[in-house]
Amino acid sequence: MKTSLPVAIIRFTTLGLALFGLAGISLADPIPSGWTCSGSCGSLGANGVVTLSPTGNSSYEYITTNGSSSTAVVPGVTKTSETNGSTLATPVFSATSGTALNFYFNFVTSDGAGGGTTYADYGWAELFNSSNDPVALLFTGRTEPTGSIVPGSGLPTPVATLTPSSVPIIGGGPDWSPLGGYSGSCFGPGCGYTGWVLSSYTIPTAGNYYLEFGVTNWIDQLYDTGMAIDGVTVGGVPVTPPSTPEPSTLALFGTGLIAIAGAARKKFGSR
Repeated sequence: MKTSLPVAIIRFTTLGLALFGLAGISLADPIPSGWTCSGSCGSLGANGVVTLSPTGNSSYEYITTNGSSSTAVVPGVTKTSETNGSTLATPVFSATSGTALNFYFNFVTSDGAGGGTTYADYGWAELFNSSNDPVALLFTGRTEPTGSIVPGSGLPTPVATLTPSSVPIIGGGPDWSPLGGYSGSCFGPGCGYTGWVLSSYTIPTAGNYYLEFGVTNWIDQLYDTGMAIDGVTVGGVPVTPPSTPEPSTLALFGTGLIAIAGAARKKFGSR
């Protein structure tokens, strides 16, 4: 349980966390051109507990609840206690029946106390067709004190094959700059990171699709959660973005300023 602090200290500390979070995120590169971000997203090289993925790429994409004023809810689930979150979508791609869709993810959270209970932040990946209709929920992940975090407790059953099939949290306060001021922090059992996990899915029907990733805070906006993503391939070919650049750095700066403004009013009390 968190103890209350004098208001002056609360405001100074909270503003400092927000500024620190913005500074950490602003050092990241923009997301690839053609990708679409709602909230806080970017690209990074090896950083803290998140190494480069097994693809051999020199960077990965990420999403985080830190600095986001957006709301993210796993598709098909009625919003209940979700607060702020972020989503990141690939460009639309074409696939024939039987095409393999693969990617790596690494779920990272400073908010423990999982098991579908209080403060159990979560993440997911969902395949949509070009008409924005959900096609397949590929995975869900949610903080758990022990055992596999996939599928996420209280969330729909995903359909992708994961390697490894059991995905436990590597415990401890994860050092990762997209978590902002909560990097290295931990609230309750279940905080940590998964390491890189391979998600594999076979697209059953020919068509045009895009892939969306998401993370969300649960109950409150304290102790952030994020996810690193890399190696999205369709039939073994990397998703190819169009040539128009995405001005995500400015978008991130804007969401960071919003976070600072909100943080100045925020009061930390007992959870």
